[in-house]
Amino acid sequence: MANRVPVVPGPPIVDVREIKDELPIVRMIDLTTPPDDLWDRIRNGFAMPNLSTPLVLDRQIWYASRPSGIQRMVERSRLYLYHIVDELEKRGMPTELALLPMVESAFNPMALSSARASGLWQFIPSTGKSYNLKQNWWYDARRDIVASTTAALDYLQFLYEMHGDWHLALASYNWGENAVARAIERNRTRGLPTDYASLTMPQETRYYVPKLQALKNILANPEAFRINLDPIPNEPYFVTVRTKDIDIRLAARLAEMPVEELLALNPAHNRPVISQGEWLVLPADRAGIFRTNLESHSKPLVSWQPYTLKKGDRLEKLAADHGIALAKLRQVNSISAKTKVGPGFQLLLPLKGTTAEPLPTMFSPPAAQERTVRETRTITRQVTHIVSRGETLASIAEHYKVSLEDLKRWNRIGRLSAGQKLTVEQQVTVPTLRKVPVHKAASRKTASKKQTKATRASGRVIAAAKIRPASKAAN
Repeated sequence: MANRVPVVPGPPIVDVREIKDELPIVRMIDLTTPPDDLWDRIRNGFAMPNLSTPLVLDRQIWYASRPSGIQRMVERSRLYLYHIVDELEKRGMPTELALLPMVESAFNPMALSSARASGLWQFIPSTGKSYNLKQNWWYDARRDIVASTTAALDYLQFLYEMHGDWHLALASYNWGENAVARAIERNRTRGLPTDYASLTMPQETRYYVPKLQALKNILANPEAFRINLDPIPNEPYFVTVRTKDIDIRLAARLAEMPVEELLALNPAHNRPVISQGEWLVLPADRAGIFRTNLESHSKPLVSWQPYTLKKGDRLEKLAADHGIALAKLRQVNSISAKTKVGPGFQLLLPLKGTTAEPLPTMFSPPAAQERTVRETRTITRQVTHIVSRGETLASIAEHYKVSLEDLKRWNRIGRLSAGQKLTVEQQVTVPTLRKVPVHKAASRKTASKKQTKATRASGRVIAAAKIRPASKAAN
């Protein structure tokens, strides 16, 4: 008889407006055979301690009341989720980490935050470089599905080894390991607990792990939350193929697939050419077709050439000489009204005699509509205190609600005297304004019809057609 172990998800919600006080549903899992559904494989690998706080309940209600938002994230994830889960299992890491891109980017590889964090895993430029994610004119590896996943899991492993706690590792991923280490040290010196829930953190970080826990609870038992979770085949969605320099549009034609789907698998390329020996990512059932068609293709593989502007060059004349509209030339080379174009500027020009087309708008997305939301954030403010006659270190520490040890650490104090200046660091909450994108959510019924149509057309769910630009904090 198969070995069966119970997996207890977070507390289910029958109605998001009325939370019932009842026992969680126990789902039995067969561990003797690989599951057909990738969601079951993810549930089997849940290994992080559950977090149970009011913020988790708050985020459960938030997500569960937006089923169309979960549906969009799930459909986008179909292209990438198997690879992420497979890499997590190879490292022995908890599989709920595969849901982290839902928190970070809503599984949109083109997501770009106000802090310039980019890709599924939302690496800022400096951290990306620290984890070998190169960023140049041609290519931004922070958006590369394979490279960024490797970097994200390397970083998460490092953070877990640093803290020995997944919640603190996740807080460090969001806030920075040094900031979390300082928060832990502050609590330790004050004799306070140093677990994730006990730390003083910015609002975004306080909600970060509760968001992941809420998604884990919902996806562990979607029926209890009235979420329709379609199965995902537990098999590789894509493979990588080494190729020569090639136009992305031509690669899509040779693979006999929509260019939008190819872009969703290869979102790291900044130009319409896969260049400099980078890997081409293809659906597993398209790789053989691509190789066969490539072998029989006798025409040039690229229709673009790099060009460095010289003194006296004008974009209008270059566009006319090479048979391309000026607007298209600007689009291909990401030239906006604010871009300084002059001698030494590098751009792509179409080869004469070729029909060179820019990529679809998904590749170079327009600015998202935004709305302004009011938030608060915690900052450290330095205050200069001038000692008055009769004051003691203890009374000054009490006045500013800081510890005596911190006050001594911030200042070189010998004998206290009137008129002496002391530095005091205070944690204060300040109001801020933040712009977030406005998403027009399709209904579940409409999304289902679109999915059925796409499936009939190509035999696969083309999640790429649903990808739009999104801010890191969209959820």
